[in-house]
Amino acid sequence: MATELELLNSIVIVISLSVVVLFIFHRLRAPTIVGFLLTGILAGPQGLGLISASEQVSLLADIGVVLLLFTVGIEVSLRDIIQLKKYVLIGGSLQVALTTVAVFLVMISLDLPVGTAVLLGLLVSLSSTAIVLRIIQKREEFDSLHGRTTLGILIFQDMAVVPMMLLIPLLPGSTLALGSSPLAVALKGLFIVALIIISAKWLVPRVLYSIARTRDRELFLLSIVAICLAVAWITSLAGLSLGLGAFLAGLIISESPYSHQAFGNIVPLRDVFTSFFFISIGMLLDVGVLIANPAFIVLLALAVMALKAALAGFAISLMGLPFRIIILVSLALSQIGEFSFVLSKVGFESGLISREYYQIFLDVTVLTLAATSLIMAVSPKVAEGMLRLPLPSRLKARPYPSVSKELEALEDHLIIIGYGVNGRNVARSAKRESIPYLIIDMDPEIVMREGKSGEPIYFGDAASEAVLNHVGICKAKAMVIAISDPSATRRITELARRLNSDIFIIARTRYVQEMKPLHDLGADEVIPEEYETSIEIF
Repeated sequence: MATELELLNSIVIVISLSVVVLFIFHRLRAPTIVGFLLTGILAGPQGLGLISASEQVSLLADIGVVLLLFTVGIEVSLRDIIQLKKYVLIGGSLQVALTTVAVFLVMISLDLPVGTAVLLGLLVSLSSTAIVLRIIQKREEFDSLHGRTTLGILIFQDMAVVPMMLLIPLLPGSTLALGSSPLAVALKGLFIVALIIISAKWLVPRVLYSIARTRDRELFLLSIVAICLAVAWITSLAGLSLGLGAFLAGLIISESPYSHQAFGNIVPLRDVFTSFFFISIGMLLDVGVLIANPAFIVLLALAVMALKAALAGFAISLMGLPFRIIILVSLALSQIGEFSFVLSKVGFESGLISREYYQIFLDVTVLTLAATSLIMAVSPKVAEGMLRLPLPSRLKARPYPSVSKELEALEDHLIIIGYGVNGRNVARSAKRESIPYLIIDMDPEIVMREGKSGEPIYFGDAASEAVLNHVGICKAKAMVIAISDPSATRRITELARRLNSDIFIIARTRYVQEMKPLHDLGADEVIPEEYETSIEIF
């Protein structure tokens, strides 16, 4: 009875303290993950010493990890992976591989053991999906090229967590036992994956259909939780991790028509238990290490973020994306992610990293997470500043193909920025009315595909002066900006008006409140989706 009361007492303290801390963090617009970590620091033995049932809180944290990986599995739809395959497979794999190898080489040069060096490389390679995607969502940039690129790389990182967890027991120096040989574990894993694919194709959709027909929300929720825990339990019996099972269970449900409802139902549970995970990490955090070595920890955090941004930028540049997109995405991925906490805890328990290195890693990670909001807020200005530097125009803009005779002779033409739905419709109308036009888009695949079909489309970032000069901005009569990036729209408007004072600029925007800033920058017409949608609905 005393143990139950201790657990209840700890839960009440943790939740009450979390409410106060998160309210303050909300007012400061700081990341909630950092708020949970601070709650753990305050409640733990290094702080006020309010928690007595720390082992039970750790158990709740383990459930949080299972639910976190489960929801990642639901969110990582195979359709999304196929749609973003270039950014997921090429960008994600290059970013993770380059970061892991670079950190590994640095650690080896410092005479750390091979297993420790590999683990630290894996930990640093991951970025924060929760914080970065939330910021992109608030800024309405999911449809922009840098938003899609960032999402694709984060999807790859989330998927990479599972094989990383399987790799840790195999690293030299690990004290974690696999329970059987790696080959046996691999065979068991293949068997379970095959079983799960069969379940996803035939069994689970039928079961969920029968349950959904009852229209009983409690029954549906319990069924989703049962599937998650059952698959996790089966994988643990095979000698694999609970987290892998939860991730695979999420993948099963993601391919069913009920994935959105399942995700909506499980998110509140996930958020509650995941908060216990981050709080438990905060309880392990030794603030004394940060206080004793503030300059060292801050410089190390800055070095990690600079290294991650540089390597991510190099990986993205290999995909042929514009310089501005490279800057935005690399800065967005510069922090260490929440899944690194999961892996670091496993690495600490396996003996691969000492308590001292573990504490330094936690301090550095918390600082990079706390800096994310500020870095992403200033990233558009950083990108604009970099574009003004005397760098080679090919690096900054990457326009192609070279200027043709037809393009040189073109005048009084229409320039269309972005070849999404709006840009496509404008081009179709211009063609029907025999208006000369050309298109600028930053997606190399769209440019290649539409170029082959005969569209006058050019690759480049229209926020670059070199690209606009390339397409004859000074001789153009009108411009239509049809992209989903508010900051880029503002810069293109200002740049186009500066380069051609007579051009007629039509800009598409999402909200009415963005109309005045665009008019002030030189747009002649601003069409807000928010207002047009309300008229269409009426």
